[in-house]
Amino acid sequence: MTGPLAGFTIGVTAARRADELIAMLERKGASVLHGPALRIVPLPDDANLHAATLELVSSPVDVVVATTAIGFRGWFEAAEGWGLAARLHRALEGAVVLPRGPKAKGAVRAAGLVEAWSPESESNAELLQYLLRMGVSGKRVAVQLHGEPLPDFVNTLEAAGALVVEIPVYRWEPPADLGPLQRLIDAVLAGQVDALTFTSAPAASSVLRTAPDFGALVSCLRRDVLVVGVGAITAGPLVAAGIPVVQPARSRIGSMVRELALELPSRALRLRIASRDMEMRAQAVVIDGELRPVAPAPMAVLRTLVAARGRVVSRQDLLAALPSGGEEHAVETAIGRLRTALGSPQMVCTVVKRGYRLAMEPA
Repeated sequence: MTGPLAGFTIGVTAARRADELIAMLERKGASVLHGPALRIVPLPDDANLHAATLELVSSPVDVVVATTAIGFRGWFEAAEGWGLAARLHRALEGAVVLPRGPKAKGAVRAAGLVEAWSPESESNAELLQYLLRMGVSGKRVAVQLHGEPLPDFVNTLEAAGALVVEIPVYRWEPPADLGPLQRLIDAVLAGQVDALTFTSAPAASSVLRTAPDFGALVSCLRRDVLVVGVGAITAGPLVAAGIPVVQPARSRIGSMVRELALELPSRALRLRIASRDMEMRAQAVVIDGELRPVAPAPMAVLRTLVAARGRVVSRQDLLAALPSGGEEHAVETAIGRLRTALGSPQMVCTVVKRGYRLAMEPA
């Protein structure tokens, strides 16, 4: 075994910075399934951003909220391409600039602007409370969106008397090819994924929308899969669906990977079978410290036997657990392959005329 995530299969839904995230996970030993849940509309091609920028430079705002570093930088880069960068800078330099976190603050400063304040929590909620305390009645407030609308944020400001100008610095759309995402969701539902990672709220919403059976996916994510989000905003759509989400203390990809590498191994199911120690993974087991991959059919059989906790499981029930079904001899084939994969045939006992069971011992 190499790395704390050796043998674990991690699902990655990110589009932006996916290569970086995948490399981090693989360095810790994980196998990765990548199904991008979104694609980003290139900023210079976005007519909505162009129109919003023209409106803002024609009538400067009193306050500007910068929610993401990539969005704020991209806004200025797009404005440069349209010949509007100088006018945009002039329109914003007299405004109260409020970045949501350190990275957004860095982007604000890189644009030659100075922030008035930034929340320590890096949360929209704290930023909104600051705006309400300072008073926004009669003021024009530009809110840089982060890929999807912020209706609660915007509606609260408008209810307080602000005129809100929404700046859609980038737009999320479904991936051009849904195949990889659908295969990832299928793998989650088939029990072939140990953890699922999210780096944006729109990606979380996209996965929930794309699932062929919303209820089955939510149930699986609540019970069988460790769900990890980079921060509270990302976790929002998942938490709203009743899905528990592990989050790092700092909203950074590196922090998320470190949290995952601590949390996932600690949750691994550990069993004592035929005097051997076994840890379960989605597509592998660890027997006495040795990582042993297990193919989907024998793994489905193993999960069913593990759930029985040493009780006998009939051939019919094991047949029903096989991914592709088949006839009764398919169970015998899967059992044979399972014994080979485990490297210890006595771990799976045949009970004549009844079925099979694991030679389990007290934990």
